Amino acid sequence: MKADKDLYRELRELPALELWQVHVPRFDQLSPKERGQQVALVRAVGVVFADSRNPEMKAAVKQWMKGLLQDPNEKIRRYAAAAIPKLGGDAEAEKQLLNLLKDPQSEREKKQAASALEKIGGQETLQAVQKMGEKLVSEQKVRASVARQEGPSSIKVDAPIPKIPGLKIHLRCRTGLESIVADEVREGESRQGKFRVLELRAACVVVEPLASFTLAELYRYRCFDTASFVLGAILQPTAATAIGELAKMIASPLTEKLVQSLTEGAWRYRLSFLSEGNHEAAVAQVTEAAFALNPRLLNDARQSPWSVDVFFNKDRGAVELRPRLNPNPRLYYRTQAVKAASHPPLAACLARVAGKLANEVVWDPFCGSGLELIEAALFGKVGQVIGTDIDPAAVAMAQANFQAAQLTSTTGSFHAADFREYAKFPELARGRVSLVISNPPLGRKVRVPNMHGMFADLFKAASDVLRPGGRLVFINPLRLESTDPSLRRELRRSVDLGGYECRLEIYRKY
Repeated sequence: MKADKDLYRELRELPALELWQVHVPRFDQLSPKERGQQVALVRAVGVVFADSRNPEMKAAVKQWMKGLLQDPNEKIRRYAAAAIPKLGGDAEAEKQLLNLLKDPQSEREKKQAASALEKIGGQETLQAVQKMGEKLVSEQKVRASVARQEGPSSIKVDAPIPKIPGLKIHLRCRTGLESIVADEVREGESRQGKFRVLELRAACVVVEPLASFTLAELYRYRCFDTASFVLGAILQPTAATAIGELAKMIASPLTEKLVQSLTEGAWRYRLSFLSEGNHEAAVAQVTEAAFALNPRLLNDARQSPWSVDVFFNKDRGAVELRPRLNPNPRLYYRTQAVKAASHPPLAACLARVAGKLANEVVWDPFCGSGLELIEAALFGKVGQVIGTDIDPAAVAMAQANFQAAQLTSTTGSFHAADFREYAKFPELARGRVSLVISNPPLGRKVRVPNMHGMFADLFKAASDVLRPGGRLVFINPLRLESTDPSLRRELRRSVDLGGYECRLEIYRKY
């Protein structure tokens, strides 16, 4: 008989229908001893049906799992208890898990029932936890479960954030783009008077609110990646006192004031240590300590509207409170995305460094889902955008996203074609285009057979279609320059694209 792990790996690769209609009935007919040998099926069914989009079948699977909570075999009961939260709890499952918790056959069964109740427990579990002498079940986790059952929590982007003395915001971005983010904020300062740039750090721009503001106003800036409120810093993250320091920051009046102002629903957050290694034990210690200090703030990894992020840098840990906006208000137009789609703030940065001219004609030779073209139109006075891509599915996505962007003063045309075929399209006639903007395939997510040849052809195409004074703005992963004397490089800056250094470059046509 195969070992549990080998059998589990084999079973979880099977189609869901085959698992349910063939293997589950066969399992139910086995003897108790044989069922114990095939227990990996219970785990496989729980994992496979966790993501099922068939509600009727998923409900039937959950009912089967609840029946297994009463199986004579302790291991089967444990596996079923582990699967129930993946399928979605209910009052019946909660009662059965509470019974297992009160009368387990082993310590492992007791711990598994407790773990499941932390994820799906309701008011009955909460009352039981408060009566328990031992802290086997986390009251905080059960309270978070109850809060989820009562309704989702969300961020109020239009709620006013009062002027808080000393409050700082970190606008995080890719390394190399800091000055672009800062310039966008400085330009907005002259119009709104809401934010002021204080400092530029690696992958971060520190800004200060100058008056009451809303997240909607902050997210009018398009070049940063994430925005977080600074809670403080831990000077010795490895010291024994760091747990308590971090807990105090999470439970602080500043955190409560921000969360209270901006949250619709329960105050739930997720704690994330943004460094290598397993931080599970530290997360548990910090969040329990923070709950003891402020029980209104609940740590919950499931769909929390807030994240407390801890960034480590040498002997220092920066602690930030980040709203998790879903959907991102800046990406109202993004209905679909291709596998190697651009990072949206990077597309906005490319548009910003390109500058703006009146009645621009903009071409993206590798348009993907259309982000660079849309961001260019949102930033400047663009009369027409043209997108080409070798993938017809990507072109369809770009068209859908362009329509969703509602750019009424900009016309768009998209073609499923190799960019080298530009001469076929009247919109790309020689000397007609004012801006070629693109984040080409870099060979990381999409294989490029001859990357040097592709970029050499890109320089030639740009030189042909650009009018005098037109610009080529793109991401270059190669140490390759244009040999065409009519294209002169005006800018080169290194940008970190997730551990992969490339160059943001601007060429101008003469």
